[in-house]
Amino acid sequence: MKKIFKTNFRILFSLLLLSTFLFSCKTTVTDKGIPTDNFAAADLIIKNIVVPKFQNKTFSILDYGAVADGTTDNTAAIKNAIESCNAAGGGKVIIPEGRFLTGAIYLKSNVNLHLEDGAVVLFSTDTKDYLPLVHTSYEGQELMNYSPLIYSYYEKNIAITGTGTFDGQASNTKWWNWVGKEEYGYIEGEPKQGDDHNLPRLWAFSDENKPVEERVFGEGYQLRPQFIQPFGCENVLIEGVTILNAPFWVIHPIKSNNVTVDGVTINSHGPNNDGCDPEYAKNVHITNCTFDTGDDCIAIKSGRNNDGRVVNIPSENIVVENCDMKDGHGGVVMGSEISAGVRNVYVRNCKMDSPELDRAIRIKTNSLRGGFVENVFVKDIQVGKVKEAMLRINAYYGTYANQEGNFIPSIKNIHLENITVEDGGKYGVLIKGRPESLVKNVTLKNITIKNAETDLSVENSEPLKFENVTINGKKY
Repeated sequence: MKKIFKTNFRILFSLLLLSTFLFSCKTTVTDKGIPTDNFAAADLIIKNIVVPKFQNKTFSILDYGAVADGTTDNTAAIKNAIESCNAAGGGKVIIPEGRFLTGAIYLKSNVNLHLEDGAVVLFSTDTKDYLPLVHTSYEGQELMNYSPLIYSYYEKNIAITGTGTFDGQASNTKWWNWVGKEEYGYIEGEPKQGDDHNLPRLWAFSDENKPVEERVFGEGYQLRPQFIQPFGCENVLIEGVTILNAPFWVIHPIKSNNVTVDGVTINSHGPNNDGCDPEYAKNVHITNCTFDTGDDCIAIKSGRNNDGRVVNIPSENIVVENCDMKDGHGGVVMGSEISAGVRNVYVRNCKMDSPELDRAIRIKTNSLRGGFVENVFVKDIQVGKVKEAMLRINAYYGTYANQEGNFIPSIKNIHLENITVEDGGKYGVLIKGRPESLVKNVTLKNITIKNAETDLSVENSEPLKFENVTINGKKY
């Protein structure tokens, strides 16, 4: 009888602990419907992310023939060091002080690619150094294309660490001009990514559900490679390094789980030079980073149009904290490739300030991309100057050709608190929902916005909920 009682007591006690934990993580709401504590879940996400660990073995690329003169091709030496490290069960591949030229790097499981202080990895600008073609993606659609500069494909426990620098060497004469804009070196009459044989061809492949292995690009096409792309990887760490001059998106974890980006500095002002773009990604922690970019600092994505709906993996459980956003189209952005949806995004303790920073928080989609954005929590943000708005939500985002279709997006549960804006740009808050799908449950708490040309511009949204909000000296 005592044994049964003890067993039942243990079960009851365990259930009590579980219910207490769940209650403690539950969002509480004021009588005005404004959440008061939403970040217990963020702490739990961080706690549960697996950060890779490695054996105490080192493999210097110098031992595999690498030469630090900035001109010798070290692709084979780096490849052989990584393969040896992987074959030995893992460890650290060391790139020491010096300037090392290389082509594409493939990072294998259980390998930490480590840049020592003073190490500079220069990536070749010869397109042939990014062959053979690999399974990758471009603006939310999968294809066979040039390898990313650093690439992993369904690997586990990988890292890029250290205090050195990766320089993609992209410029107006290499990679960037393919975007087709004069400001990036494009000369009228040269091929560009918008030509029929490039993006329109890829869009058609997506609409036709053509298998990825038949979506062949690369040589003779003008679709640029990502800088760092863990594709389908698990337990990923990118820490400490500086990244310069990317051809395209900088850090792009796609279909990956347990991703930590910590203390990275990105300074890259080319076209589409997003800083970090988690896509179809889960359990992502971006912290202590500096973003100075030619596009969005952080853009959370989940596939474009038909491709996104077929893959159908939402990006979720993403925490951004303690970051410094400088130039960029947006500080933290959801979209525009968002067809599979985004949920559970937490942003806190960030600084966003630059005359060239367009928005602090941005959500962008349309009825071709559709998708959903829900459960976005932002707090303790210092905004100096933004060009357009502290918060912009746009369900009519437009680029390229017609963006109207039959996939009406859903946007709800967007909560911002403890934010100060010194120079608000054109609008304090700018929201454009759709009449058939109103933006729902947007709350603003403890927010002060100064020097905005217009306080609010809100269309097709449920009434915003305000608590202690001041815009241009007016209380809301």
